[in-house]
This record gives sequence, C-alpha cells and structure tokens, in this order.
Amino acid sequence: MLVSVLEPLIFATIAFYLWGAGGREQTLLYVALGAGLMGMWSATLFGSGGLIQWQRWQRTLELLVAAPPRFLVTALPFTVATASLGLYSVAATLLWGRLLFGVPLAFEHPFLFLLALPATVLALGVLGLVFASTFVFYRHANAFSNLLEYPVWLASGVLVPVSLLPGFVEPLSWALAPTWGVRALRDAAFGGNPLPEIGACLALAVAYLTLAAVAMANFERLARRHATLSLT
Repeated sequence: MLVSVLEPLIFATIAFYLWGAGGREQTLLYVALGAGLMGMWSATLFGSGGLIQWQRWQRTLELLVAAPPRFLVTALPFTVATASLGLYSVAATLLWGRLLFGVPLAFEHPFLFLLALPATVLALGVLGLVFASTFVFYRHANAFSNLLEYPVWLASGVLVPVSLLPGFVEPLSWALAPTWGVRALRDAAFGGNPLPEIGACLALAVAYLTLAAVAMANFERLARRHATLSLT
C-alpha cells in the first residue's frame, strides 16, 4: 500500500516543491509525469522482486513451477498486473498536482498519450518478468530489488535529464523501458511525436520477453536437477 498508493504522492509533492521555482508553466506537468513513472517503476520492481518470495511464503512456488504450463506463462500476468498499478501512480500524481499545485493538464496529443500508457505498462511488466526470472534462486530477492529503485530512476531521466549525468549512463538508459515510457508520455503531452518511443517500448518488451524465457527455462532445469527452488 505504501509503495503503490502513498509513495507516488510523496515523491510528486517533493518534486513539485523542488521544481516550483521553474519559470515555465509546463515544468510542473513535466515533473508530474516523471513522478508518475517513478511510482510505476516502484510498483513493478517491488511487485516483481517480491513475487518469488511471496510464492515461497505461501508454498505455491513449487506448484506453479511443476504445473504443466511453463512458469513464464504463469508469472507474466503477475508482473504485468504489478506494472498496471502504475496507472494509478500516473493518474494520482496528475490529479494531485492539479488540485494542490495548479498543474495544467492540457495534453497536445491525448490519444497518443492514452496509447503510450499501455505500451509503457507492458514494457515495464515484461521487464519485471526478467527480474522475477533472475531473482528466483536469491533468498532475499525483495531486499535486492530495493537497490535497483533509485539508480533506474536516475538513469531513466524521469526527473533529472540524462544529459546531466556522466556520459556512460546514457547508453545504459537506452536499455531501460522507463526511459522510453516517460519520453513517450512527455512528447504526447507537449506536442512531440511519441510514436518512436512507443515503438521502442514494444521492441524492448519483445527483447525482455526473450531474455526472460531463456532465464526461466534455465532456472526450471536447475530446480528440477538440484531441488533448490524452495531454498529451505
């Protein structure tokens, strides 16, 4: 509840006060969209990182892995569902900014904005599947996921432009779905062309799914060979 409901509003409030001195009217909307993506990434990261741990605690992980459908098929809805919680983050931060800070909500391309949202959710959800598939054998996967929250926020440019960071960060940002998701939303809001960024989100989703499929197949093979899935 804290990560999905309250954190987006807290981060948005902090960001609004930090950027409130900006001279342009669009600055606060720029920040609101970034704060919304921060909440979407947090929901995806903690939901996907904690997915394996929650299934272990409920003693259902072994059943899911042993079931006839591949674990990839059963885990994907979990990760996409957690990413979809980020839709609340975007809506809540925009509404919060409008009611408390007078953020203008005039979108230049509202249809493309609505198209960019599900593309971003899908890309983040499949990225969460990659984390879930690689965290399976790690006992404290949910704790490890905490380390990935702030670096990805910075590298994605959701609040701070990537151009202000060291040069090696920009190539890394190209492989992160939040980078293209926030660019697509901002281009749709401010009159740019978000279609290339939407295409990048979909392309990354395919790449993530391929990587997750390989990782899932490997851990299923190792789990059956060594019987280490429960970590007991």
